[in-house]
Amino acid sequence: MRVIIMGCGRVGASLAGALERLGHEVAVIDKNLESFRRLGSEFHGDQVIGTGFDRDVLVEAGIERASAFAAVSSGDNSNIISARVARETFGVPRVIARIYDPKRAAVYERLGIPTVATVPWTTDRFLRTLVPDGDAEAWRDPTGTVALLRLQLHQDWAGHSVADLQAATGARIAFVSRSGVARIPAETDTLHAVDEVYVAAPASTTRDITTLAASTPRRT
Repeated sequence: MRVIIMGCGRVGASLAGALERLGHEVAVIDKNLESFRRLGSEFHGDQVIGTGFDRDVLVEAGIERASAFAAVSSGDNSNIISARVARETFGVPRVIARIYDPKRAAVYERLGIPTVATVPWTTDRFLRTLVPDGDAEAWRDPTGTVALLRLQLHQDWAGHSVADLQAATGARIAFVSRSGVARIPAETDTLHAVDEVYVAAPASTTRDITTLAASTPRRT
């Protein structure tokens, strides 16, 4: 899906990179050209100069075909205005705003706009809000090195062992939830079609892992 991010500070750049690694189409808006340097050379999304509440800028960023919008600039007012324009003018279904003043959060929540305060798990919360039904990471350590993610397994993994999945993906299964009951499995345990599988893996490999898990197991 297409996601638009307003603000290319540390959180905006981190969020843009994480979304792109998950295979999403990303556009980043910032009024300062120099801010885009935080995205790094591996970022291939759109970079749009301007403010996130300017309709022309939003249209240039592709707001009319966007499925999600995140306002993560350094100003509460800019973030909430941008979020409201995205939601109320362009009808973007998933909108979230970063808020520095927690006292304002309740007001914005009543407007139907989820908010995130400036805490260490900011990027992860944004990901879970913007792409709640996909393979977005459930958790990432503060250094960005290790991620915990829920895999959407291909149906043909049913009947294979935990060891088979770990060998194929290179990830370590942290726990499996079956019928609402979570447990840490042994490598010899068999996977079931109803299982929700959570794995720990290097954050740089999450896209490859989710692709392998969603594909038919290779025969050995």
